[in-house]
Amino acid sequence: MGARDLRHVVGAGLGAILLLSCTTTGGDARGPDSGSSSGFTTRYEEPSAADQEPATFLRNRKLPETAAEALNTLVAPDRQIVLVSRSCDGEGSAYDPQTRHIELCYDDTAEDRELFQKAGHHPADDEAAAIATETLYHEAGHALIDLLDIPLTSRQEEDAADQFAALMLLRTGPTGERQLRTAAEAYELSAAANTTVDTSGRDEHAPDLTRAANHLCYLYGSAPTRNQDLATTGRIPSMRAIGCGREWAQAHTAWMARLQPLLRKQ
Repeated sequence: MGARDLRHVVGAGLGAILLLSCTTTGGDARGPDSGSSSGFTTRYEEPSAADQEPATFLRNRKLPETAAEALNTLVAPDRQIVLVSRSCDGEGSAYDPQTRHIELCYDDTAEDRELFQKAGHHPADDEAAAIATETLYHEAGHALIDLLDIPLTSRQEEDAADQFAALMLLRTGPTGERQLRTAAEAYELSAAANTTVDTSGRDEHAPDLTRAANHLCYLYGSAPTRNQDLATTGRIPSMRAIGCGREWAQAHTAWMARLQPLLRKQ
């Protein structure tokens, strides 16, 4: 998994405690405002020869469409944000504030599947789907920060985008909880596979193990009864587990407050 969105250049805080041209095919997923040119929509680009399989997987699972529908159910942006599935040639999934495109890379999905298969998961379809979904929501967090012009430092923005991904997944209950747990496992596997430390300064994300621990804390804090094993097995240190409910409440409250101008009226 690892750092993906090194290309986005959204302006850089909620503060530490509130941290939080191409050939195209496919269609749109606008949710409640299907006739408008605003909100989250989807588009697929033709994959390279090497990316045919992951492209077919994303289409068959309708992962971008499902994410766009969930986002449009929560918020009503006054501008269009396009979830573009494409071959990225190793550039990595990202949000581009110039085009307001969230780019989900076919090659990232193939790498995620391989990461879990090497860990003994076969065929790792659900795992690959969970990571693609978490990635889309993370990049949607960047898009919303951009749209709302929230002043965050680069690291604060990355942490806030992770929190938004957790928020979107946890809104769906047990299914999203499983996906968030899978995303945490992906960060752990990525950390184990990449033992070298990045000293270039290009990666604004928290270390993979930190991102995994945060996701698990949000998961436990939001639904401790269903995820009791995280505390009892020591996957979350006992001292941190005590405060996970507070951590998740702060992250959730911060995001919902910032989203007030865009929240869809029920």
